Amino acid sequence: MNRTTAPRLRTLLLLLLAVTGALLAGASPASAHAALTGSDPAQGVVARTAPSQVSLTFSEKVAMSDGSVRVLDPRGKPVQTGSPANVSGTTYAVKLKSGLAKGTYTVTYQVVSADSHPVAGAYTFSVGAPSRTVVTGTAPVAGGGVVGGLYAFGRYVSYAGFIVLAGGAAFVLACWQRGAGVRAVQRLVVGGWIALTAATLWLLLLRGSYTTTGSFADVFDLDLLGQVLQTKTGAALVSRLLLLAAAALFVAVLFGTYTRREDATEKRDLTFGLAVGGVVVAAGLATSWAMAEHASTGLQPGLAMPVDVVHLLAVAAWLGGLTALLTALYRAPAEQPVEAAAVRRFSRLAFGSVLALVATGAYQSWRQLGSWSAFTETRYGQLLLAKIALVAVLVGIAGLSRRWTGRLTDRSTDAGRARTDRVPATTTPGGGGAGGDAGDPGDARRAAQLARQRAAVDAARQKRLRDADENRFGLRRSVLAEAGVALVLLAVTTALTQTEPGRTEQEAEAAASSPAGSGTSAASGALTLDMPFDTGGTDGKGVVRVGLDPARVGGNEMHVYVQRPNGRAFDVPEVKVSFTLEAQKIGPLPVNPDHITTGHWSANGVQLPVAGDWKVAVTVRTSDIDQATVSKNAQIG
Repeated sequence: MNRTTAPRLRTLLLLLLAVTGALLAGASPASAHAALTGSDPAQGVVARTAPSQVSLTFSEKVAMSDGSVRVLDPRGKPVQTGSPANVSGTTYAVKLKSGLAKGTYTVTYQVVSADSHPVAGAYTFSVGAPSRTVVTGTAPVAGGGVVGGLYAFGRYVSYAGFIVLAGGAAFVLACWQRGAGVRAVQRLVVGGWIALTAATLWLLLLRGSYTTTGSFADVFDLDLLGQVLQTKTGAALVSRLLLLAAAALFVAVLFGTYTRREDATEKRDLTFGLAVGGVVVAAGLATSWAMAEHASTGLQPGLAMPVDVVHLLAVAAWLGGLTALLTALYRAPAEQPVEAAAVRRFSRLAFGSVLALVATGAYQSWRQLGSWSAFTETRYGQLLLAKIALVAVLVGIAGLSRRWTGRLTDRSTDAGRARTDRVPATTTPGGGGAGGDAGDPGDARRAAQLARQRAAVDAARQKRLRDADENRFGLRRSVLAEAGVALVLLAVTTALTQTEPGRTEQEAEAAASSPAGSGTSAASGALTLDMPFDTGGTDGKGVVRVGLDPARVGGNEMHVYVQRPNGRAFDVPEVKVSFTLEAQKIGPLPVNPDHITTGHWSANGVQLPVAGDWKVAVTVRTSDIDQATVSKNAQIG
């Protein structure tokens, strides 16, 4: 690597780390792919009698263990009995002890969605009358913290390893068969295999802690590992390891037996065999992702999984081949330069991969978003827009590379001129044209040293001549730029796989807003109002629920709950409520509720002097500068 190449590659590495860090910093348990869409008792409800069970309904099927659902009394003691069970469809229930006392109870849940991501959250309900509760840590830490960050990084490395392994091998077989003997290309593909294998083992170890306790100390818990091996994700990771053993054999043949074949017919037959075997192994590796993640659940999984496999293979062929081409352009020996024909073949392969990506990506976008509004209103849609923009930039740079490829011509080295530039043999110490007495050991060593020097000078001259080709230099620069954009694209794609799909997020938000959206009163006389809000800042969307009991003239109990769009409790810096009876010009009457626990505020003795159509306004502040006021009218009294 020359002096100018190293700073460029260091810059790309720093860019990769910065983008990956920024994306991983935003990863949290909230990026789960199943959402709580309903519960009984519901969030904030004040039940007259104690329920016999608590049931939770999710947007998709989830996996539960003995401690997945806990119900805690006001003192923080568990009151559930037995294990949660699936009662119907996506609804799960856990039995409660009999004779529960009055007060506020906290329900916490920690499950694993059908597409392998942990889902955690909490909410409260009351029996008889609300009360203070000592429960503060309402949301488990599964999927977040240090373990969550390490798991996300492991996923990134596994994707990168697969792309380099599969795409690098495809580049050699389909575009530049001479590259099988180039040491730098061999190291690249083997490095991809090592990265994918190490990341898969790491994910297998982290999986148990990632979906349960979130504690790094549990990474090497053999009991947790045993539980992981019985899950769909554990089976996918083990299958990937078995396929990597077959991939190791493929790589050994490609860079061993294949490079030594000289007979044209034998080499053609071996090329065909390696191509078929390589496609089968690569498709199997891609399936290990499709069978356990987004594609395996939701709409049309039977179609979505093969589409996802094709998408991953197309990404590997394009970006992995691009990495191999970049390595060949910068690191291939002077006597083994990458030919213009190989670059043209890769250009055609990349173009076909882009077409496949557009087709499969369009289907995946429709499946995961479901509406145009989800592009801008959900984090998944926003990340997808960023990915589309990066792909567009990458295609634009690839167009420049195709232009340089069209101009590229191999310039052969003038061997005769190179030989005349060598130091004549007669100049060697010792006189004669043969370099002195052939029997003198000292002269033999000097002759060998001089031969090595001549070879180094010839190689350097050939490299200078090769690099002097302005078309080849332009191609190297454009491919380097493509690789830089590809690194960022891979980081965004990894973040997408950990983000709740826009379709699921919007369905959960609609479900959270529907029960009392018009301001109806419950049978007990209590009033519940749900109001979506958007402060416009980062993490500024949610739903605020105001409960008023008994919703009559005089003193009332008021409870305010703030939730994220997926139904999880949401702590914000400040919540204020006001009541206005515009018909009689009364108010606004301000109420500043006390913070009870995560996402829950309460106020006693809220006085409403007369009956009427009251406007209930809630101001939610999510940061120092971001706040919004939402309101609804309700008949009180």
